[in-house]
Amino acid sequence: MSMISISPATSEDAALLLGFIRDLAEYERLAHAVTATEEDLRRTLFGRDAYARALIARLDGQPVGFAVYFFNYSTFLGRPGLYLEDLYVRPAARRRGVARSLLAHLAGIALEHGCGRMEWAVLDWNERAIGFYVSLGASPNEEWTTYRLSSDALRRLATGRPGG
Repeated sequence: MSMISISPATSEDAALLLGFIRDLAEYERLAHAVTATEEDLRRTLFGRDAYARALIARLDGQPVGFAVYFFNYSTFLGRPGLYLEDLYVRPAARRRGVARSLLAHLAGIALEHGCGRMEWAVLDWNERAIGFYVSLGASPNEEWTTYRLSSDALRRLATGRPGG
């Protein structure tokens, strides 16, 4: 029987996390979008003003997955929420309970912090992940569409410059 353990990542895990992030990006067909560096991760995940937190999943002592999350806020609930930014398990360790263990650990953190909900996004083509999430009792939030400002559009809005 394999042993799964989940623990908070530390700054010493920056290289490991960056490797997982690159693996996830490759799986999601977004490898070209990864610009993060180990130093970026150390500063934004473990620095004085950390923006998010990370977990490492180990199977029989070997790192096989990770999750990055942060707390948001629901004005309607008047309570915090937990947002799962990324979850990834290496292919060789899939279907062994690692992702479920990560999600259960995150659900425990959410309850511990009084969160009213836990949310995440999944690519619409990732049917295997969608089926897994539904099997856990999660449901899609189909009445909401996510929008994103990034790069030049973000700069244009912030500086008041017109653009299209």
